[in-house]
Amino acid sequence: MNDATKLACTVDALFGEGVSSCIPPDVRFTHSRRGRIRGAFHGDDLLCTLRIDGGLALTPHFAQMLLAHPAFQESCVEVSGEAAPFVREGRSVFARHVVRCGERVGVSADTPVTHKGTVIAVGRAVLSAGMMAGCDRGVAVRIRNGLKNSPSHT
Repeated sequence: MNDATKLACTVDALFGEGVSSCIPPDVRFTHSRRGRIRGAFHGDDLLCTLRIDGGLALTPHFAQMLLAHPAFQESCVEVSGEAAPFVREGRSVFARHVVRCGERVGVSADTPVTHKGTVIAVGRAVLSAGMMAGCDRGVAVRIRNGLKNSPSHT
């Protein structure tokens, strides 16, 4: 299996059937010394890194590309305007600030965080979709990578 096919299959398995159609065709890959895919790049921009456990560590840039597919939106968490500037800086998302949560969000899943249709950060979910809907306390998503330098969209 070639690298592009492996990335496409992984994206479809994690985020929904057909989401891989949003991956640009000219993706370049870096490899570890053992030959495993380490990262996927589009031009000079890192799209994602492949984890040993089969997961992906997305960047906000790649998540924004994938957001064009409706199935990917079920893997995202939308936050309120009150929390968006803090999340953009890299702060955690608290359950009370979650406006909408996709059904595919699970505990420890790589989760893009959006505000008004734009990806503002990417992190790991601490709570599942059902728990986020039922809770108004505690951390919902721990942010790994936020858009610290992006203009405010409040």
